[in-house]
Amino acid sequence: MTKEVLVSIRGLQFVDNEVGQNASDEELDQIETICPGQYYYRNEAHYICYEEIMEDISEPISNMFKLKGKEFSLWKKGPVNVQMVFSEGKKTMTDYFTPFGNILIAMDTKEVCVTESADCIKIHIAYGLEANYQFIANCNIAIEIKSHNCA
Repeated sequence: MTKEVLVSIRGLQFVDNEVGQNASDEELDQIETICPGQYYYRNEAHYICYEEIMEDISEPISNMFKLKGKEFSLWKKGPVNVQMVFSEGKKTMTDYFTPFGNILIAMDTKEVCVTESADCIKIHIAYGLEANYQFIANCNIAIEIKSHNCA
């Protein structure tokens, strides 16, 4: 893997409707972000750093991923601050600080799948999301980190 990488992040939320059935197509919320980043490997862990621009926020947000085994951590710093930990089979809680207010969130991680090759790392995370102790949605994140020369 080269130091210069391309980071692709796709997130999908499945919101249950009032009668507890699966969500219709209108109730699915998918987000995709693609941006350049930097890759490092230290102490048997993968690190990826990149900046993102969010709507309604003029200042960029610095992001860092850490992947070690079946645990994936995400740090956001700037106008939005959070440290999220996805550890397979565990529920973790954190405060999510935004310019619009703070939220207590929990991630009940069902699965962390990692596929590695010489020039690519693919990560899939399935988790339940809670905000202020209320279930929000079942979510999936697909992350792909590719060497810049392979993107």
